[in-house]
Amino acid sequence: MTRRAWGKCLLILFWMSMGPMAADAAQKITRQRFGRTAEGIPVDLFTLTNRNGMEVKITNYGGIVVSVKVPDRNGTLGDVVLGYDTLEGYLKDNRPYFGAIIGRYANRIAKGRFTLDGREYRLAQNDGENHLHGGIKGFDKVVWKASPVRTRQGVGVRLTYRSRDGEEGYPGTVLVTVTYTLTDANELRIDYLARTTKKTILNLTHHSYFNLAGTGDILEHRLRINADLFTPVDRTLIPTGEIRSVKGTPLDFTRPTPIGARIEQKDEQLLFGHGYDHNWVLNKSDAPLTLAARVEEPRTGRVLEVYTTEPGLQFYSGNFLDGSITGKANRVYGRRAGFCLEAQHFPDSPNKPHFPSVVLSPGQQYRQTTVYKFSVSPSPGQ
Repeated sequence: MTRRAWGKCLLILFWMSMGPMAADAAQKITRQRFGRTAEGIPVDLFTLTNRNGMEVKITNYGGIVVSVKVPDRNGTLGDVVLGYDTLEGYLKDNRPYFGAIIGRYANRIAKGRFTLDGREYRLAQNDGENHLHGGIKGFDKVVWKASPVRTRQGVGVRLTYRSRDGEEGYPGTVLVTVTYTLTDANELRIDYLARTTKKTILNLTHHSYFNLAGTGDILEHRLRINADLFTPVDRTLIPTGEIRSVKGTPLDFTRPTPIGARIEQKDEQLLFGHGYDHNWVLNKSDAPLTLAARVEEPRTGRVLEVYTTEPGLQFYSGNFLDGSITGKANRVYGRRAGFCLEAQHFPDSPNKPHFPSVVLSPGQQYRQTTVYKFSVSPSPGQ
């Protein structure tokens, strides 16, 4: 090979090596210390940035999504999730479960008990007489092992936690992996994987409170839920076991409707929930991921779509936010300052045999994927 040909070959190899680096130049992962728990355990904060400039901050304390910055119709970035600026806020008062991974069981279990293979298990009654979101110290209050990841889909954080046999009253040692990925399609993808050593129940979800305007309440957000049915609740917010049509009820979001349009109607279900705090039975498609909901904020044009593998979606309209919490940038979170769209199995499924099963046995894998996709509409209502 001549010197000229050899030089040309080296130049080609140089540009080949630089190509992926250049392509990934705008995709970033940074890791910094976020603080320590009361026990002195160090906690980190990961910042993910995609090629469009969308930014997501995630901490390994509770797997909490601390911030999500996405552009509005004019290209201006804004944070669209509620929470705190510091770790201390989450440690001191995260009663609303801002941004957290919820487990072992998302939502409620009636009277804090269930039976599995003839044995009754008793759980913490931390929501009146019922069990809520995994108990006193659920997955939202533990420090997860964390590592940054790069995949073909984007940049992310992989979190792992080993939940011991008997933790919060649940049987089996469960090893859980949750991977957050920020894609260049402005998606926050959450992949869940779990295994158990004993037969147990498992129902995981994500609990961000969204406000696509960034401030104010969420009553003008236009919501569509891809569900013809929902599971009505009693006055303690436990499903009655009925699966009811949304038609003719204030829970009909089959067409885009402002969240506040019917929220104050004197409907029994709304009175029980002090607004929306219900599980919708999703219209499942043959696609790997089903479109569960679409929300648009008309003033900023920001749009959120939720896709999931799960059979249900809990829509919660922030009814119990009461102005007692001061969050990011000293913002007071008043009633309905944010909403949650929690992909899940149905509440109280262990006590409702006709609901989709939440039982996980040794040798099986729990798998779930939920995607929060952000975009903008070009003009109001489009």
